[in-house]
Amino acid sequence: MVFSSVIFLLYFLPVFLGLYYLADKQFKNIIILLASIFFYSWGAPKFIFILLGSTFIDFFLVQWMHQSQEAKKKRFLLIISIVLNVGLLAYFKYANFFIDNINHFLTTLGVQNVTWTKVALPIGISFYTFQTLTYSIDIYRGLHKPLDKVTDYILYIIMFPQLIAGPIVRFTDIADQITERKQRIDDILLGFSRFCIGLGKKVLIANVLGIQAQEIMGANDFSSLDSTTAWIGILAYTFQIYFDFSGYSDMAIGLGRMMGFKFPENFDNPYTSKSITEFWRRWHITLGTWMRDYLYIPLGGNKVSVRRMYFNLWFVFLISGLWHGASWNFVIWGAYHGLFLIIERLFLKDILNKIGLGISLFYCFFISVLGWVIFKIENIDLALIYYKKLFSFHFKSIDFSAEPRFWFIMLIAIFCSFFILFPFGKKIHDAIFIQEHSLTTTIILWMISIILFILSVGALSTTGFNPFIYFRF
Repeated sequence: MVFSSVIFLLYFLPVFLGLYYLADKQFKNIIILLASIFFYSWGAPKFIFILLGSTFIDFFLVQWMHQSQEAKKKRFLLIISIVLNVGLLAYFKYANFFIDNINHFLTTLGVQNVTWTKVALPIGISFYTFQTLTYSIDIYRGLHKPLDKVTDYILYIIMFPQLIAGPIVRFTDIADQITERKQRIDDILLGFSRFCIGLGKKVLIANVLGIQAQEIMGANDFSSLDSTTAWIGILAYTFQIYFDFSGYSDMAIGLGRMMGFKFPENFDNPYTSKSITEFWRRWHITLGTWMRDYLYIPLGGNKVSVRRMYFNLWFVFLISGLWHGASWNFVIWGAYHGLFLIIERLFLKDILNKIGLGISLFYCFFISVLGWVIFKIENIDLALIYYKKLFSFHFKSIDFSAEPRFWFIMLIAIFCSFFILFPFGKKIHDAIFIQEHSLTTTIILWMISIILFILSVGALSTTGFNPFIYFRF
């Protein structure tokens, strides 16, 4: 079950909210927990027991670690917790990838392949694994005391708004909200508005662009592709993945707000970045900060030799790429971004600061667009052919009347991605997402939200195309 589905919007969500708001304070967490178990079981009934079992074990491991007075025992229990969680991630997400590569190598040697039963991938395993790691590591570091109830810990891990695709909510950011939070009418109103904005981004923009992107880039043969069509395809995907993922994050943040939780922001207009370094401070923010605090800094961060620092940076982005998927194209995509981060630190950042806003924006957007090719197309050979088509300079005229809906939505996507660069855009953005809302602003937001909700449900009811790119991660 995904948020952008008729079942969730018209059945699951109204029933859940009705029960949640009517319930006494002491039962609210239990209702969220039961709803989250049902939500996950709907899409992956076989894996809910693995998720609950591993979470249950991890809770007591961390409890024992916290109660222990011996440093060695604490460290030992932390290692067990990390191995348990990373081990499950490695097995379910990367076992097939590892065996396939082993068999490919054995085939080149003429040796019999390893027989292997394919392992199914549990939904959202990359996201909830990172949250279990933050819990055990933060407790070990003494940043917060552990939760007293195992049900509260399971709730933190599998809370349905952020279970499938984040944002990655660190334990220290939400620990106190799990045990004690206030339910205000403002939170309900703002949460619903944020949810509807995300729903509109996903259904009304990302899905429309996704149809065109899939039609062009989903083919297995790009031999007849011209440069114009190739650029249309990758630009459609560029905006699709942004509005798809950021829309889902908005929906998650909005749902959490309706329940009294304040989840961290996950996107901050990334296509307005003036460098790849800035891009990664704006794109998938919770993943970037997680990688920084739990991998890059423990490796030494900036407090090492220059050569080692660049190695750490590149290594972190290789891991980040692999985190996105068990395929070499994701590893290459991570290395691609890591390479530009290093180049910017070496000399390019100073140049970008001098050449002006327009060129810096174009540079960052252009590099990001080219990176999405390898992210979208898993077959490396096909991706290379697509790159050739982009730069074959075989252009043809565009028939704007052929797909009027697509071009209209593309213009909206471009405008929404860059409008914050204009003074009026920043004022509108801050009024919606940052500043305290006046009564007039709240009424306008609610009117817009209801319109977006109705249009989105209508669109979902009339089309069967409703992919979610990050659902696989």
